[in-house]
Amino acid sequence: MDLRTLGHQIVERLLPDAVPAGAWWVPAALLLALAVVVLPPAWRLARLAVTIVHELGHAIVGILLGRRFTGFVVSANMSGHAVTVGPRRGFGRVASTWAGYPAPALVGAVLVQIALHGWAPAALFAALVVLVLSLVFTRSLHTLGAVLGTAAGAGALWWWGSPVLTAVLTLAGGGFLLLGAWRHLGAVIRGGGRADDPAQLAALSPLPGWVWTLSFAVALAACTWWAGSALAPHA
Repeated sequence: MDLRTLGHQIVERLLPDAVPAGAWWVPAALLLALAVVVLPPAWRLARLAVTIVHELGHAIVGILLGRRFTGFVVSANMSGHAVTVGPRRGFGRVASTWAGYPAPALVGAVLVQIALHGWAPAALFAALVVLVLSLVFTRSLHTLGAVLGTAAGAGALWWWGSPVLTAVLTLAGGGFLLLGAWRHLGAVIRGGGRADDPAQLAALSPLPGWVWTLSFAVALAACTWWAGSALAPHA
């Protein structure tokens, strides 16, 4: 395969696909997402994606606000930690710390919109690029393997997946990230999750941790409403 042919195929895979015909694929994708979140064996493996998006949310917002992203770690227990360097206090530190929990819900809602409008291939390519670039910032072998595995899955679906399979799995991925964001937040509310973000935000501001947890819930609810309003005509 010459470079011209390869380039042509890449461009073709970035163009929007026709949305699959019929209404079956939307509930099928959402049921798949729900099953992955509810069934413990599936959740134990798949929640890694929620953690990766959570940590990249910290990083991207930090970079946008002038902080320097130095790396992130995803632990074997699926918790994570991202490090940005900059002023120890101030708006940039607060915003980058806050961004973690809403990030999976926002990405999930965007994926729902994208899948319903035929842009799933372009979204998968964008995700692949972000994941490959983030490899530079992994700080453990487990994190490297987790990001590589996620990138390999996104890349394989982008290159070899049929339009129907790509649309179904992109919509399922969006639904999974939305539901997974709520499950992670529920763990924090019950006191059994990674409550370090609300605690850090309480230390960085005059507001108590529960106010920050409530702000996460409001952000997740807004993302859920946005995704739900797009899904409603297909119900």
